[in-house]
Amino acid sequence: MQVYLAAPFFSDEQISRVSILEQALENNPTVDDYYSPRQHQTTDAPQFSAAWAAEVFQRDVTQVRKADVIVTVADYRDNDADSGTAFEQGMAYVLETPIVMFEETDYQTNLMLTESLTTFISDPSELAQLDFHALPNQPFSGKRL
Repeated sequence: MQVYLAAPFFSDEQISRVSILEQALENNPTVDDYYSPRQHQTTDAPQFSAAWAAEVFQRDVTQVRKADVIVTVADYRDNDADSGTAFEQGMAYVLETPIVMFEETDYQTNLMLTESLTTFISDPSELAQLDFHALPNQPFSGKRL
């Protein structure tokens, strides 16, 4: 099972959260491999240049297309979901790729994200034990926006 981990990594808190989830995926026996964009930001082009952005974008889009499942992190910055993560979740929905959404904060989450998911979890230990071959239909249980 190939998993794509869509998550923001712009603050120490977000980096800590995605690192914990990366470890949970590594420990999950139903996951063959996972792709975390945080681990794939390096290119030959200078960071944040047009060439760097084009390469990172293309690489991430390719990996979303290859994924059997996408795990998204509903995380917030300035009271809004991370736009890159929302884009990746939208892609997965259109591609009919199952979506596992993780949220441990108590922010309100946009209904476009909450209604497109397959499985909602709020504890990293759930991710380590989740059977990715038989995802439960587990609706969002937090606050909607």
